[in-house]
Amino acid sequence: MQAIGVAEALGLAPELKRLTPPAPYRWLAPWGPAAPTSSITSPWPEIVIASGRQAIPYARKIKRASGGQTFVAVLQNPKVNPAQFDLVWAPEHDRISGPNILSTLTAPNRITAETLSKAASELRQRYTALPAKKIAVVLGGPNKVYDFSSDNMRTLARSLKNLAEREDAGLLITTSRRTTAEATRVLREELGAVPHDIYDPANDPAEENPYPGMLGIADAVIVTCDSHNMVGEATVTGKPVYVVELEGGSPKFRRFLDALYINNVTRQFDGLLETWSYAPLNATQEIAVAIAAAYSANKK
Repeated sequence: MQAIGVAEALGLAPELKRLTPPAPYRWLAPWGPAAPTSSITSPWPEIVIASGRQAIPYARKIKRASGGQTFVAVLQNPKVNPAQFDLVWAPEHDRISGPNILSTLTAPNRITAETLSKAASELRQRYTALPAKKIAVVLGGPNKVYDFSSDNMRTLARSLKNLAEREDAGLLITTSRRTTAEATRVLREELGAVPHDIYDPANDPAEENPYPGMLGIADAVIVTCDSHNMVGEATVTGKPVYVVELEGGSPKFRRFLDALYINNVTRQFDGLLETWSYAPLNATQEIAVAIAAAYSANKK
């Protein structure tokens, strides 16, 4: 999705190549050779935007096979020499640098002011029964870095209930596929009669995810800290974003969250609601501009 977002920001209609190389090629990525495949052949494209460890060998192959004519941009730390590519984007918390490396605080995504406005317009009918003030709540789940137990959910749900009652606000909630069924049950139980709406992708797989519309409608966003993407996407709104810190963490996550706090983009959720302003973060546009400039320079 990151690569698609950047391509769209460039005004391109990308041809998608989803690569699942067999063993041993997938074990050797990103350092090893590309697995033979009929989907990566000439004529070579003008621009390649590669994302993910498995894509790196193919990005190298295309660069080499095109005689250097294909402009290759890589999203995320390639874990190999960045000089092999024309431009590399990596988040600031990865702490890599070089003459062809661009770093931003948040990651690229497909959220734009236009998509937020359009999605909000299409979604308003769903939330007409809720109070005028609305708070989006974006919930993740346990992963390799963070724990998010049912007890954690109970504590958070009680804070959300108190906040909604105090602010006379409606809660626009979305869980994720990592949110456990038990945690979701606890959430519903604790919120009780507080005005709220819960989208559960586990129970409603066919229903369109209201997530972009939620971000567009809400006056503020509360998001759990377990996903760089969820937190980063919320900051595209320019609205107050509160981060729910969970048990666990890693040095990278700590650097990421602290940078957002220091820059007054987000604040740690403490059960209260305040208002502040910041320039919406738009890493997607920054990366697209950098690719366009580097591409033009290479063609001179």
